[in-house]
Amino acid sequence: MPEQESVVKLREIKRIYFKPDGSVLVEALRGIDLDIPKGQSVAIMGASGSGKSTLMNILGCLDQPTSGSYFLDGSDVALLDDKELSTIRGREIGFVFQSFNLIPQLSLVENVEVPLYYQRVEVNSRKAKAENILERVGLSDRMSHRPSELSGGQQQRAAVARALVTNPSILLADEPTGNLDSETGEEVLRLFDELHKEGLTTIVVTHDQNVGNRCQRVIRLLDGRIDSDELNG
Repeated sequence: MPEQESVVKLREIKRIYFKPDGSVLVEALRGIDLDIPKGQSVAIMGASGSGKSTLMNILGCLDQPTSGSYFLDGSDVALLDDKELSTIRGREIGFVFQSFNLIPQLSLVENVEVPLYYQRVEVNSRKAKAENILERVGLSDRMSHRPSELSGGQQQRAAVARALVTNPSILLADEPTGNLDSETGEEVLRLFDELHKEGLTTIVVTHDQNVGNRCQRVIRLLDGRIDSDELNG
């Protein structure tokens, strides 16, 4: 695929964890080559220990590879220091976690404002952006509520709103329906479908085949390597 279309480009990515004595504890990733074009929806699947969580952490700039190169929207992430990595993570990547990770003491609109606070966005602009995105995910009537006053599906939609408020290049989700019943999970997945149709690049780490079936592309890991890479339909 043409280089300029790739929002993610990985080359020979390895991640090795070492024991204190310097010997190898585990080779979590063993040479991953991967291109993800803008606007694609991707599921990363694999059994426990396959390397999918490690790959997610590297894609999300939460961890750095032991070797190899990672270009995120054209920037060589491997060359960035911690401060630069934190900046690009806040600007380019929206995270959605299985456990929602909402701050219980804050209202929904305040929760969604948090990433903008760290980007030093002015107060009134922060609030307006947060309200707009909460309306977008169907929570306009819940903005003043705290997370404990919401259902699991509403909390996850609020978490998606928080991830989207910075207008990221990638929405990166870790088992986004893992804590939800099937009906509520379906509601969240429909939201992901809509975001993908609007052109957002979505990467979902999951063990759920139903989630994988909804994505354009399914990448399966085995023992730290890509075992298969297939397009759906």
